Amino acid sequence: MVHIYELPFFMKKTIIVLLHIGFWLSFALVILTMLSIKLENNADWEPAQYHHFLQVVGSMVVLPAVISFYSFYLFLFPKFLKQKKVVPSILYGALIVLLSVAIAFVFIPQSFIGTCGTENGSQTLFALLVFMCFVTLICGIIAMVILGFITWFEEIQVKETLRNQNKETEMALLKSQLDPHFLFNTINNIDVLILKDAQQASSYLNKLSEIIRFVLYETKSENIALRKEIEYIEKYIELQRIRTSNQSYVNFEVIGSTDDLTIAPVLFIPFIENAFKYTTNKKLKNAITIVIHISNGRMTFTCENRFDPTRKSPQGSKGLGLSLIKKRLHLLYPDSHTLKVDTKNDLFRIHLTIADDKL
Repeated sequence: MVHIYELPFFMKKTIIVLLHIGFWLSFALVILTMLSIKLENNADWEPAQYHHFLQVVGSMVVLPAVISFYSFYLFLFPKFLKQKKVVPSILYGALIVLLSVAIAFVFIPQSFIGTCGTENGSQTLFALLVFMCFVTLICGIIAMVILGFITWFEEIQVKETLRNQNKETEMALLKSQLDPHFLFNTINNIDVLILKDAQQASSYLNKLSEIIRFVLYETKSENIALRKEIEYIEKYIELQRIRTSNQSYVNFEVIGSTDDLTIAPVLFIPFIENAFKYTTNKKLKNAITIVIHISNGRMTFTCENRFDPTRKSPQGSKGLGLSLIKKRLHLLYPDSHTLKVDTKNDLFRIHLTIADDKL
């Protein structure tokens, strides 16, 4: 069974074209029905009268309908309604309707307008203008419904495609938090520390236990409190510090309030893991700098680390890989995040920004 989100690109375009054709065929059917009724009641008309009537219908109904439909479709919906700007949508929608009717009015045969010049005719003209506005508005609304359906269809397709493509990514991200090398190295370091400082070794062992508990249970949720993610990062950094006597080679800082903010679990750890993995000189001060900054309606995560540029494998090319992380970010925060990766000399830098309203 082929799902709708798995349709090839040309088939999606075909569906869009068919929706447009279907609407205009329905519109034409309504017009032809009205024409047939009118013509049956005026069977004695001359050919010139038929031509004149068709010209009036084309200018008063068809022309404003086309202008309104594609103005709503190409301008109003993507620029305002899709952005949930309700008031501007209403104002611009009314303006489009009036302009469509005004443009169409220019093409109405003068002979027809002349028949509306009498006292009773003016009422007829007003009624026709109201009718034109009504038809124009209905066509605009239908255009937005069609484009709304297409937009919904595309969003479902993108989300489902990304979910299918990123199942392995999600598993790899979670499994990476239980990296055997990290666990073995940490346990060995704690084992050595037991003989030197049993109390500190116990503290580190508790941190490792909390990390494992976090990975096994907290990561099952779609979102967790940002403070829990930060606590996890702090424990992870403390365990990494066991491996060196230089306690200042890692600088971790949180700026701003984390209250009431949530985030996808283990979102930052892959970047931090890579930083520790590729920082070979642990004697440097601030060899790794990690900053989480929350302000002005956005959260910024920056991770910098010094690395050896002469190594054969560039940072991020092994293990989890930046490509997998980018896919996950695109799935979790589409159109609401930016990720910049910079490498300059021996400095590797990750800069991730997420809109605050998505947290």
